[in-house]
Amino acid sequence: MNIPFRIVRNMVIIKLNINGKGPFNFVLDTGVGLMLMTDPKMVDSINLVQKRTIKLTGLGDDGDYEAFVTTPLNVELPGLHSLGVSAAILKKDYFNLSGYVGMPIHGLLGYDFFNAMAVKIDFSDSTLTVCRPKDNKGLRRSVKIPITVEDKKPYMHADIIFPDGKKLNSKLVVDLGAGHPLSLENMIKKHGLPKRYIKANLGVALNGPISGYISRINEIDLGKYKIKNVITSFPDSGSANRTYFVPRDGNLGIGILKKFTVIFDYSNNLLYLKRGRTFKDPFEHDMSGMEYYASGDNYQHLIISRVEPGSPADEIGLEGGDEIVSINFKPVVKMSVEEIDAILKSKNDRSILLEIFHDKVYDKVILTLKRRI
Repeated sequence: MNIPFRIVRNMVIIKLNINGKGPFNFVLDTGVGLMLMTDPKMVDSINLVQKRTIKLTGLGDDGDYEAFVTTPLNVELPGLHSLGVSAAILKKDYFNLSGYVGMPIHGLLGYDFFNAMAVKIDFSDSTLTVCRPKDNKGLRRSVKIPITVEDKKPYMHADIIFPDGKKLNSKLVVDLGAGHPLSLENMIKKHGLPKRYIKANLGVALNGPISGYISRINEIDLGKYKIKNVITSFPDSGSANRTYFVPRDGNLGIGILKKFTVIFDYSNNLLYLKRGRTFKDPFEHDMSGMEYYASGDNYQHLIISRVEPGSPADEIGLEGGDEIVSINFKPVVKMSVEEIDAILKSKNDRSILLEIFHDKVYDKVILTLKRRI
């Protein structure tokens, strides 16, 4: 069975129905166990019955988040129908995933989708193919990586080579819902940072924003595949010093996974990887120093949420709360967030004309991109 998906800002988004209503947009995320609805309005949309309260813990700086466990759900995707699916719904929309991707996002789908089937993800044609594990024929010219499924998440081991030549065999959770290529936790305390790095906001997890640093490692080896010069996140000790049910060294995200066609086969404890056409594309990070989200009706307003001190955006006076109206004379309402992301990490020293709405005044500024890492 084939299921189409969209990839937006490194999130795999599929449509599904719940209890006969929908469709709803869910992010496919191997890093979550329980199906999680992030939009509290879903309570009314599908007449959910809220049961006991649970606390969700993850990598981040804030306290644990609260969610309600729901009654078992009936979940439908094209060609698939699952009964009695366990789920929880957040009391508040802590993530604002809808604003991040510029379209409505209702939740995250993880273990229950991957556990019963072999799931092939072809990033070249945006198609999921699912089958019974016994019918999985693998991929020609692929590598098979052993995985373990612990606490409803897939784990693998990989050799990581740092700029000083040090090699570490690391246990990584394979996290389709993580936008970065690679994140290494508790490394700063044990081994320090590579010499070249920038301080950064690394995103938002189940219990708040993740602060830390971004650098590069020389290489990560996934079977026969050697991936070079990988942008890597290093959460600081406050964010990374968490107790997990499963000890681990970090997180392999979609920034690396999308370089392959991938098959997750939980039943046989295997991950198949076959290099895709973007395998040799270099890793680039944002060169502007600003973060932004879509807001308003139909997500047509682009609002700056944060500016990194000392970054190009900071140097020209951009601030959180400013609205970006146009980029190089093109209105942002005619642009996708992926198109905007691509422009802002396109080329070192590239100059970009921005129209900004600040303090009820329109202004034009020139932003010069800088490759900071």
